Amino acid sequence: MTGAEALDAVGATALPRANGELVFDEPWESRAFGLAAALADQGLFSWRDFQTGLIAEVAADESGPGEYRYYDRWVGALESLLFQRGVVSPEDVDDRADVLCHRPAGHDHRDDEHGVHDH
Repeated sequence: MTGAEALDAVGATALPRANGELVFDEPWESRAFGLAAALADQGLFSWRDFQTGLIAEVAADESGPGEYRYYDRWVGALESLLFQRGVVSPEDVDDRADVLCHRPAGHDHRDDEHGVHDH
C-alpha cells in the first residue's frame, strides 16, 4: 500500500472532507498529511502500518477528555511510527519543537516577498 491510499480511507482513518474535498483547518495539517503520504510512497513504512497507528491514536484520544483534533492524532501516529523505525527519537522531536517555539513571529516571511521594501 502507498500513501495515496489515504485518500480512500474510511472509518477512523478517513480524512476530514467537505463536499468531497479534503479539509485542512491549518497549514500544518496539510503539511502533516503530505509528509506521511510521501514517506509511505517512498517505502519508509507501509500505509497499512500508518493506518494501524492512526486507529490506535484515534481510539486513545476518543476515550479521554478534551477536544478531539484529527490531525493531532495523525501527527501522533506518524511520530510513533517514526520512533519505532528509529528514524527520529522523541528527544529529536522535542528539541526541534523547542527551537520552532522560540522563533520570532514572522520569521518565515521576508518583507520583499510581500511587496514591502526597506528604503
